[in-house]
Amino acid sequence: PASLYAPSALVLTVGHGESAATTSPLRAVTLTCAPTASGTHPAAGAACAELRHAGGDFDALSAADGVMCTREYAPVTVTVDGVWQGRRLSYERTFANECVKNAGSASVFTF
Repeated sequence: PASLYAPSALVLTVGHGESAATTSPLRAVTLTCAPTASGTHPAAGAACAELRHAGGDFDALSAADGVMCTREYAPVTVTVDGVWQGRRLSYERTFANECVKNAGSASVFTF
């Protein structure tokens, strides 16, 4: 039964700008990882696996080796709100551009 699993349900957003306070989200997805991967995230299974591997620490998501991005400054801000393994979570991070955002995670922020 679902009650045996600590809930892991998140809402992820992405928008252009330097902070969530000054940026309107362009896209938003839901991601549920327990008891099974689901939600509107296009790669829910892969995103949940990546988060489990990182222990739910979004700062631990690392860039793929060999990814090259331009030095263009077009800030992209991601937010995450919800519950990870029963603990309340709120996260915000601003990347220099879309390429840097996508390089920081194989699937979590690619939506």
